[in-house]
Amino acid sequence: MFNTIVRLALQNRLFVLLGAALLLGLGVYTASRTPVDVLPDLNKPIVTVLTEAGGMAPEEVEQLISVPLESLLGGMPGVTRVRSTSGVGLSVLTAEFDWGTDLYRNRQLVAERLQLAREQLPPGVLPAMGPVSSIMGEVMLLAVPLDAKSSATGMEARGYADFVLRPRLLSIAGVAQVIPIGGEVRQLRVEPDSQRLAQAGVTLSQLEAALRGYASNAGGGFVDQHEREILVRHLSRSTRVEDMQALAVAWKDGRAVRLEQVAHVAYAAAPKRGDAGYGGAPAVVLSVQKQPGADTVKVTRAVESALQELARGRPAGIAEPKVLFRQADFIQAAVGNVAEALRDGAVMVALVLFAFLLSLRTTAISLVAIPLSLAVTALVFHLLGLSINVMTLGGLAIAVGELVDDAVVDVENILRRLRQNRESATPLPTLEVVRRASVEVRSGIVVATTVVVLVFVPLFALPGIEGRLFTPLGVAYIVSILASMLVSMTVTPALAAWLLPKMRRLDRGDSALVQRLKQWDERLLHWSFKYTSLLAGTALAAVLVAAGSVAALPRAFLPAFNEGSVVVGLLMQPGTSLATSSRIGAQAERLLAEVPEASHVGRRTGRAELDEHAEGVHSSEIEVQLRRSDRPREVVLADLRARLAGLPVQVSVGQPIAHRLDHLLSGVRAQIAIKIFGDDTDALRGLAEQLRARLATVPGLVDLNVEKQVLIPQLLVRIDHARAAQAGLAPGEAVRLLQLLTDGQHAAQLVDGPRRYDLVLRLPDGARTPQALSSTLIDTPAGRLPLSSIAQIEQADGPNQIGRESGRRRIVVYANTDGSDMAHLVEDVQAEVARLALPPGYFVNLEGQFQAQQSATRLIAGLSVVSLVGVFAVLYTRYRSGLLVLLVMANIPLALVGSVAAMWLTGVTLSVASMVGFITLAGIATRNGILKISHYLNLCRFEGESFGPAMVVRGSLERLTPVLMTALVAGLALTPLLWAADAPGKEILHPVAVVIFGGLISSTLLDTLLTPALYLRLGRRATERLLNDTDDVF
Repeated sequence: MFNTIVRLALQNRLFVLLGAALLLGLGVYTASRTPVDVLPDLNKPIVTVLTEAGGMAPEEVEQLISVPLESLLGGMPGVTRVRSTSGVGLSVLTAEFDWGTDLYRNRQLVAERLQLAREQLPPGVLPAMGPVSSIMGEVMLLAVPLDAKSSATGMEARGYADFVLRPRLLSIAGVAQVIPIGGEVRQLRVEPDSQRLAQAGVTLSQLEAALRGYASNAGGGFVDQHEREILVRHLSRSTRVEDMQALAVAWKDGRAVRLEQVAHVAYAAAPKRGDAGYGGAPAVVLSVQKQPGADTVKVTRAVESALQELARGRPAGIAEPKVLFRQADFIQAAVGNVAEALRDGAVMVALVLFAFLLSLRTTAISLVAIPLSLAVTALVFHLLGLSINVMTLGGLAIAVGELVDDAVVDVENILRRLRQNRESATPLPTLEVVRRASVEVRSGIVVATTVVVLVFVPLFALPGIEGRLFTPLGVAYIVSILASMLVSMTVTPALAAWLLPKMRRLDRGDSALVQRLKQWDERLLHWSFKYTSLLAGTALAAVLVAAGSVAALPRAFLPAFNEGSVVVGLLMQPGTSLATSSRIGAQAERLLAEVPEASHVGRRTGRAELDEHAEGVHSSEIEVQLRRSDRPREVVLADLRARLAGLPVQVSVGQPIAHRLDHLLSGVRAQIAIKIFGDDTDALRGLAEQLRARLATVPGLVDLNVEKQVLIPQLLVRIDHARAAQAGLAPGEAVRLLQLLTDGQHAAQLVDGPRRYDLVLRLPDGARTPQALSSTLIDTPAGRLPLSSIAQIEQADGPNQIGRESGRRRIVVYANTDGSDMAHLVEDVQAEVARLALPPGYFVNLEGQFQAQQSATRLIAGLSVVSLVGVFAVLYTRYRSGLLVLLVMANIPLALVGSVAAMWLTGVTLSVASMVGFITLAGIATRNGILKISHYLNLCRFEGESFGPAMVVRGSLERLTPVLMTALVAGLALTPLLWAADAPGKEILHPVAVVIFGGLISSTLLDTLLTPALYLRLGRRATERLLNDTDDVF
């Protein structure tokens, strides 16, 4: 088949070259239209259900809302975990589904269950699904400052954000949600005075009924008049406070009782559960979230374009929105760095090829494989729906040195055969020489490429995040390698037949560099033949030492990202007021702004109205945008922690994307999560504090905290059923009236053009204290009575929130690492957990990055064995000798020596990334052995050589150039990834490059000596048997 492909390519050279040019243009066009993102699609199918429940306490939210919803959602097909958080007046439930399930089908299933749930939930409580968003969803944070330069009030700034910025940004394709926080939400508030109501003889029910239909318009159908149809409208809508104050609420003694006589009416700020800041001053912050699959860079540019459009009509006094966080910066920096590494690698490849070949023609023919292979890969990306990201570009950057391998072997052999043909007494036609030379090495190239594909099988079986992360790298690598093989069978022979026969240097032989290398190699080979046993023993000892030291390498799940921004979490004591939290948060902003690397600092405290996170007002999240500096990242993070040490808060420091990956792994934004499950919240808190105290002694743990499930003050209004019955008041009606007065009732919605404001009936803040509530008059059939006559008002404690998972209550102790060995840290943590005495029925789970790393390691190790068996089978079908196959595969353990040494020297941890490097290296290292053994066999069959030292030396010298060139271009192409290891985008590829580079050095050096020596010592019988059994080209 390969012979036919090469022959057809040579016969149709013009069509092949035109097709290659067309393919190149199409690939460039497709690549320019491919979405760009920082990482591949990591979105696990997750559905979030939010349920607002007025002012319900967490215990009631849990029992009345969260538990019924959990029982309904937990039995759905594909659900792997159901988590819920029950807070004050809010239930947030998260249902996680299996990877690979269809998100929209999952949402349909959840919607059907929610329809059933409405019958089991309290009246007026309606669960709603959150919007479809991406794990990398928060693409931008915009801040509208309220500092000294801005004359706008918090209410004006929030109105601009809600009714101008948010609708415009939501209209952009790819934007899933825009969540504003901070400022003041405007509402028209009616604050009844119970004393004045009593004097006027107006009941609260009358007041409620009068407000219910306020500010509404209605249709009146049509009227036919003078042969025209006229629309009838009934208008009652008004946004004027004066109109509201004049509203008649009752008719007494022949005259109307107006609203202003019994209540205070005014526009006021709605009660809020969140606040925001920018640079230490108040602000309104908008979080822009993208849809899954949307191009982050394009969405960001569209958002910035929309902001420029809105700038012309921005009201006076409203400050210009500031960009607090821009994910596109990290994406462009990361993708740009990897693209530069790809470009620089290609330049290194060109220099190495020219140094060996000393010919622009041969170098150009070999280099053509790079752009053509990249073009094919871009087309495959488009067909598979993959984006251009750090991992796909990383696969190409790793492969760029190998893309020319097939072409180099082909060109070198064609060049050698053309020289021999010119010197021959009966020269053959040029096309026939090129065809034979290309077919001669084709078998070895195909087998080597098959081996490369086989060793990547474990990568495609990785589950979870690690699979989603590295599978695109494997796709990019394998597709580009297969494309380069196709190019070497078509374009390379066509170009060689066109350009090489006319070369001036065709008769000049090898370059001076190659001649010198061959002289050295010949001396080494003769030396190695004498000391084969010593060399083999030394190599075996080195392999055993390297394999033994792998267990001692520090471990991690993934290398640390360098995102250029930091998320600082602040936790105060639950029960802290929003005003106090905001004040301490603003102080933290100012302290963090003093860090030399900080360029922008912004804060979000509590929970925004549309947010899917049940954060209490005691929680703050500060975004710190960092400039590049000479200080290492760990030093900068330690500086951030040190500056906040004097504040009465618990601090956790992380990075936006890394935090989201942690949250996806364990449901907690930390690297290590220890979950304690049980039934009693007091017992869970006690166990968590015990464990936290034990873990505080473990070196390497930082940001050690316990999830804030603690007691907060509660004001209990307990209805006395007997006294309420004496007054003729049902307890349910009493609770309804009290909820209306204290929590408020949304009586209507005021419409003012595109703006919407709520009309709220609620007691004034001064009348909601324990003393004022006790004297509040309540309407009863027995007359108006103070609340104290039918209820007891007392103060107590209750939980601020209740966390549940898989049907049980749970509390979390979580921590990050300071960069120490994750494996040793986890062992220490597990030892402390084992010493914790648990009550009956309670249990502990450890989750986080280490869990994913352990499962990935076990799976890669198991599948690597299967992969190596597949490689053995492929090579055995070719060589039909177990001994020859083992000689080829010996390059794999030889490569391990250099890889492990390089990891120790550079301080690279054993992570999923470095294991991917080992997988890649296995295929590259095997290629050299295949090329040498195949050439030895071809010399014996077709060149008349007999088995012995002379044949082995000749074969090794003739294969020295392609072997060294392929090894050098593969290694030197990785050098851009070896430097600036902490640069954005390179941090996750640096371990891969270190492992491959170190392994290439050891495998190439040892293969140069050991493979010929061992083949000469052990391969005679296998070679003779193989030559007698087949006539194939090897």
